[in-house]
Amino acid sequence: MLQGKNILLGVTGSIAAYKSAYLIRQWIKEGADVQVVMTPLAKEFITPLTLATLSKHPVLVDFFDPTNGNWNSHVNLGLWADAFVIAPVTANTLAKMANGIADNLLLTSYLSAKCPVFIAPAMDLDMWLHPSTQHNLQQLQSIGVQVIDPTVGELASGLEGKGRMADPETITIALHHFFAVKQTLQGKKIIITAGPTYEKIDPVRFIGNYSSGKMGFALAQECAERGASVTLITGPVHMTTTHPNIHRIDVESAAEMYDATTKLFPDQDIAILSAAVADFTPELKASQKLKREGDGLTLYLKSTQDIAATLGKMKREKQILVGFALETEHETEHAQLKLERKQLDFIVLNSLRNPQAGFGFDTNQITIIDKLGVITEFPVKDKHEVAKDIIDAIQNQQ
Repeated sequence: MLQGKNILLGVTGSIAAYKSAYLIRQWIKEGADVQVVMTPLAKEFITPLTLATLSKHPVLVDFFDPTNGNWNSHVNLGLWADAFVIAPVTANTLAKMANGIADNLLLTSYLSAKCPVFIAPAMDLDMWLHPSTQHNLQQLQSIGVQVIDPTVGELASGLEGKGRMADPETITIALHHFFAVKQTLQGKKIIITAGPTYEKIDPVRFIGNYSSGKMGFALAQECAERGASVTLITGPVHMTTTHPNIHRIDVESAAEMYDATTKLFPDQDIAILSAAVADFTPELKASQKLKREGDGLTLYLKSTQDIAATLGKMKREKQILVGFALETEHETEHAQLKLERKQLDFIVLNSLRNPQAGFGFDTNQITIIDKLGVITEFPVKDKHEVAKDIIDAIQNQQ
C-alpha cells in the first residue's frame, strides 16, 4: 500500500517517541521512503542514530549543520513528501502548529508542507482535555490537518485515561486509507458552495444566518484529497484552506454566489451546494447608514435567484448536482419536494432537532435522499467524517 510513497515523519519530545521506530520499520517494509525530522527535545527520548539506522537517511534536527554549514531545507522536505506524519505530537508542538509558530525545523517543515498532514497526539489526560488543547485541535482540523486520536490507557504520569499515542498499526491504517482513496476523483472538476451570504441593508447592517462554512470546507478538503480539482465558492467565514487542489472564491451576497456558481457550472463534473444562501434580500439598499427615526423601520424584501433550481435546468446528463436542506418540520417530505423541484441527483438533509447538528457545530447528523427515493440515515459524526459519507454517496452515483 505504501510502495513508492515518500513519508516525512516528525518526532517531538514525548515518551511515546520510541514508537516512531516501529512506524519506520512498518513503512520501510511496505516500500516507503522515510525521512525523519525531530525537535531538539525529541533527542532526549530516542536517539537520532536509531532512527537514521532504521530509515537509512540522516535524521534532521537543526536548520543547518554547524560543522560544515550545510543547510537543511524545510521547503524541499515539504515538496518531497506525499504525507507528513507527526507522531508523537506533544501539546506544545500542537499549540505552535495551531498558531503558526516556527521555532524549529519540524515546525518550519510543517508550515511549508504541500502534502496532507497527520498528527498523532500524545500527552497526559488533563493536558488532552484542557480547553486550550481542544481549541488547537479544532483549529488544525479546520484547515485540513488529520488527527489520529490518542487511546485510553496507562499514561506516563501513572494516571489512567485518554492520551496514549495511537498504536503504530492504527497510524499506518490511516495512511493506507488516505492513499487508497486519494485518487478516486482524479481528473474530476467539482464546485462547492459554503458558508452564509450577507444581504446588505445599509453600509453597516445586513441580513445573514449562523452558517460557519465548516461543512462546505470539510467537503472541499475531502474532494481535494481524493484528487479532484475543487472550486470552493464561500460566503463570509473565518475559515482557511491550504490544499493545493482547492481554488477559493470569496463572495458576500446571494447574487454574487449565484453569478460565480452559474458561470463555472457548465465546465464542472459535480456541484455540491452546501451554502446557506439567503432566500430574500432587501429591495433597496441604503447608501448611508439608516438613522433611528420614529417607532420602527419597514424593510421590503424580494426573493433571491435560486442557485439550485438554475443549475438543475442547466445540468447535463453526466453532471451530478447535490443540494442541502435544513428543515425544522416535516423534514423528509420537504427535502424530497426540494429534490424533485430543483432536479437534484440527491439531497443532504440536516435537522435542527439534534442538539449536535446544525450551524456552528463540529458535528452533524445527515440523511441522504436520492432521486430514486432511497433514504439513508447516518448517526452524529464529525463533519470531516460526514464529508466522507457524502462524497462516497456521490461516487456511487457515477
